[in-house]
Amino acid sequence: MDFLSLSFPSTAEFKIPSHTFQGWKSVSGYSGKRSAKSNYPCVFAYKKSVKKFRMKKQTPTSDENASSALNTTGSVNEYSDGQEDKPRLVLEDEEIMNKDSIPIQIPIPSRNVVLKACITTSGAIATLGFIFRQISHVASVEGWPVFDSSTEVSFNFEMWHLELITGLVILVSSCRYILLKTWPDFAESSEAANRQILTSLDPLDYAVVAFLPGLSEELLFRGALLPLFGTSLGSVSAVALLFGVLHLGSGRKYSFALWATFVGLAYGYATIISSSVIVPMASHAINNMIGALMWRYTSATSK
Repeated sequence: MDFLSLSFPSTAEFKIPSHTFQGWKSVSGYSGKRSAKSNYPCVFAYKKSVKKFRMKKQTPTSDENASSALNTTGSVNEYSDGQEDKPRLVLEDEEIMNKDSIPIQIPIPSRNVVLKACITTSGAIATLGFIFRQISHVASVEGWPVFDSSTEVSFNFEMWHLELITGLVILVSSCRYILLKTWPDFAESSEAANRQILTSLDPLDYAVVAFLPGLSEELLFRGALLPLFGTSLGSVSAVALLFGVLHLGSGRKYSFALWATFVGLAYGYATIISSSVIVPMASHAINNMIGALMWRYTSATSK
């Protein structure tokens, strides 16, 4: 789902400081001694960290260098038997334990927290959109060189708009499905956002988190900001880029921002064609709903 309104942190990744491991007793032959050439304690890292260690440090050319690099009594030799499934002793100052080593999941927000955040932030975004539209109208009436958002993009609806909405829904939903299957980084970002927002919700709640953000975001971006700069392709691109950047965070990476930018371009172009904010509103809300239902179905079938 292309949420801007809800932002929950997904993972907190950090490095464990060296003092955390000081005072450890002997484990698997580890005596707690420090190496001859380092003032840092030894810590355990598993298979993934060992490979990173080998990429950063060249294997010693002699037994003397190997023993000096890791001087522990009865410890596992980093350069020895090649049994990668067993723990290896590595040095903390080699930055083995980077952000990929120990991800810690922050708890999923409760249903009430998600719904409250959705209603509150969607209301704030919609209010901001109405304020911008009103300010542009007053400024235009007073003779300022500003486009009147309320006249450039209206709330009118005509029957042929249904065809435009249908086309947008098919375009966005099909592109999302293809990217989820072919772009792992985008799939990971989408999964992180959907898991945080949808996990604790009931199926009927999907309508709330799909339609409120869709309506409020389009009112602000395509109903207020886009006509404020003129209904041109340049304005469409600028607003779409802003829309994409604001979708970063909460586990969503640059791949998701690129996707949101593409979606913003599609909604913006449809707004220019129809001169109505109803078209992007309806398309955005329906696409959000389809995305939520797709996530629920794939999550259920994967269990």
